[in-house]
Amino acid sequence: MKLTRFVLLLICISVLIVNLSAQTDKKEDDDEVIRVDTQLVDVPIAVTDKSGKPLLDLKQSNFIIYEDGKKQETTEFTATNAPFEVALLLDTSGSTRSDLTLIQRAAANFIASLRTGDKVSVISYKTERNSTQAFAMSEVLSGLTDDRDKLKTILEAVKTSNGTPYYDSLLQIAEKVFGKAAKDDFRGRRALVALTDGVDSVSAAEFDEAKEELEKVGITCYFIQVNTREFFEENLLGDCQSAIRFSVAQIRRYYRTYYPRSNVEKTFNFCGLGDFERLAMSKGLYELADKQMKELARNSGGRVFPVEDLSEARNAFKAVADEIGTKYSLGYYSSNEKRDGTYRKIKIELKGVPTGAQIRAREGYTAPTN
Repeated sequence: MKLTRFVLLLICISVLIVNLSAQTDKKEDDDEVIRVDTQLVDVPIAVTDKSGKPLLDLKQSNFIIYEDGKKQETTEFTATNAPFEVALLLDTSGSTRSDLTLIQRAAANFIASLRTGDKVSVISYKTERNSTQAFAMSEVLSGLTDDRDKLKTILEAVKTSNGTPYYDSLLQIAEKVFGKAAKDDFRGRRALVALTDGVDSVSAAEFDEAKEELEKVGITCYFIQVNTREFFEENLLGDCQSAIRFSVAQIRRYYRTYYPRSNVEKTFNFCGLGDFERLAMSKGLYELADKQMKELARNSGGRVFPVEDLSEARNAFKAVADEIGTKYSLGYYSSNEKRDGTYRKIKIELKGVPTGAQIRAREGYTAPTN
């Protein structure tokens, strides 16, 4: 009888252990599902006082995050002294081709002004040739590295191009430079810094495609906007054989943007355009580039620094480097767990800071889809 009771007791204990083990395994599986299905949203932030001077030494408690009006719980916080990863895009096409040395020097000074631990990738344009034609293409010259000697050598190898594959380069940055998830040290601390006029001429990609991919990776976008319009228009008029030409892609983009449903007569042959039409088209394309840059910068919490010529680029690069060195970053898991591909607005409020403090941060993101 005692033996029977003992056997029954062993069976009950075994069943209990199996059940507890199964519950533990299920809990671990559930936790794993939560980690996989919930997206950590990174939000880079710059904070300045009313005079524009960066506010340093802020804490996580100084920030409140809202998504679509709903308060979120901050789970990650990184102070200003953490390192950054930077994709440095150098547009060496158009009027900048004669100033390659100036571009290289400005870029070298920018890299030198970054902090120890900051990593840089260099992207630029070059001209390739086949048996029938020459064409411009974007090239990632290096992956992210903090090897300053290597970066110096890379800058010396930057070439010029006969076209501007600007949208293609933005797409390359999103997919190749920042295509993999950031390591913990760099979460929310990635940036694009582009020296360009933003007027694309030969890309296979379009702006909306590049914008979508940049928003997915959540990088802060800075633009040093070089004013090349005067140079371009001086060489745009007169004999069509000797003038600087619009590409067919630019002409199509102009009509698609400004006359999408119009019956206006359209010609895609540059020589068929009069001087007035050429100037109108130039104005439209430069305004479009300006709008696109501002949109990327505003949505990501970055800035546009207009410069009249490349001699001013060095100071603009310094301003970008200074801001990168004073960025905070927050992270949160959205309380909205739907994977519906909708755009969600982010708002950051400050508390416990001096009156007049200003904040610039990522304005939103697109939720993942199933």
